[in-house]
Amino acid sequence: MSRRVTRTAAALLALGALAYTAWVLEVLVRTGLDPVRTYVSELAAADQPLGGLFRATDLAAGLLVLAGALTGLAGAWRASGGPESGSGGRTGQGPGAHGHARRDPWALGGWIALAVFGAATVADSRLPLSCAPTVDPVCAARETAGLVPATHAAHAVSSSLAMTGALAALVALTVAARRHDRRLPLARTGPVLVALELAATAWTLAAVAAFEAGKGIWALGAGQRLQVLLVAVWLAVLAYSLATDTREERR
Repeated sequence: MSRRVTRTAAALLALGALAYTAWVLEVLVRTGLDPVRTYVSELAAADQPLGGLFRATDLAAGLLVLAGALTGLAGAWRASGGPESGSGGRTGQGPGAHGHARRDPWALGGWIALAVFGAATVADSRLPLSCAPTVDPVCAARETAGLVPATHAAHAVSSSLAMTGALAALVALTVAARRHDRRLPLARTGPVLVALELAATAWTLAAVAAFEAGKGIWALGAGQRLQVLLVAVWLAVLAYSLATDTREERR
């Protein structure tokens, strides 16, 4: 990528990571929801007093990450159209590589997956839950019986798509960073973040299955909050890696 494109992508992703952690405001404001037991998305439910605030921050996060991912994808695509570069020992087109290199499917696929994550997060904000099923038995019963609004039911689809895109991006862009330059922060810390994210996702999925089967909560809220926090941390590391790569190229 050019330095200007890389800096733009880094800034957008850093702001997106910040907006994606807006749910931590629940520590400062009274939401009435237990963070250990409830879904993060229940903060933005239509019947919650601060739902509008959290829907707005979700929308901002999704738009910023989507814009950053598309900027990164466009830059990587333009920069990878020529023959493989023999300079610097770089064998692939990483998240912030400059010049010409063979198109690295890990990098391109990772940027596409990150764009999917951003777009699905935007959809999430426009398709809120109508109520909070983990704390409202009537809501849970309506959800089980299929008596919730279409937006409520669609939220599960958009949320699943968002997390699938995030996981794919975490893996693919981390691999691309390691192929590009192992000195990058993402190349060094990415594998640990990916492993932690997979563990948090397994915890969350197991807790959701237990809740839907009527076998308890299994600290569902804690698992999901760890899951989304790790995505935000990874986005911040990606943004820092892009900025770092730009500084190295300038030197």
